[in-house]
Amino acid sequence: MKPVVQEETTGCGIASVANILGKTYPKMKEIANSMGIYASDKSLWSDTHHVRRMLDASGIETSPNEVPFETWDKLPDIALLSIKHHQEDGKDFWHWVVFKRIENKAFVLDSVSYLPSNIRTDFDEMQPKWFIEVKNA
Repeated sequence: MKPVVQEETTGCGIASVANILGKTYPKMKEIANSMGIYASDKSLWSDTHHVRRMLDASGIETSPNEVPFETWDKLPDIALLSIKHHQEDGKDFWHWVVFKRIENKAFVLDSVSYLPSNIRTDFDEMQPKWFIEVKNA
């Protein structure tokens, strides 16, 4: 598995959807842009609507609400996770990553370019706040 790395500082939402759909970053960016979704739009990492729209357009169903994170073991086999929560001017922002469990092996696909590996298992370091279940990917 070759994880998608975001090509723009603010492209984690686009890269996360690409990681779920098995597309390259440039292809997913093209699709997102055609839908009026751009990495430069801060709402991509302060609102769940855009990632849900991109997945829905590809026939992928997501949970209707964000589910509070409890433990890694309680996550579904595929989920969008919000990590690195912070506030700017009273508004919540986060970094999108993808949790996957394949054959009982759990890992996170983190698209930032500065990581030594974009496949992460350092679960204690990530501290998710909530997740969106990805149902039929």
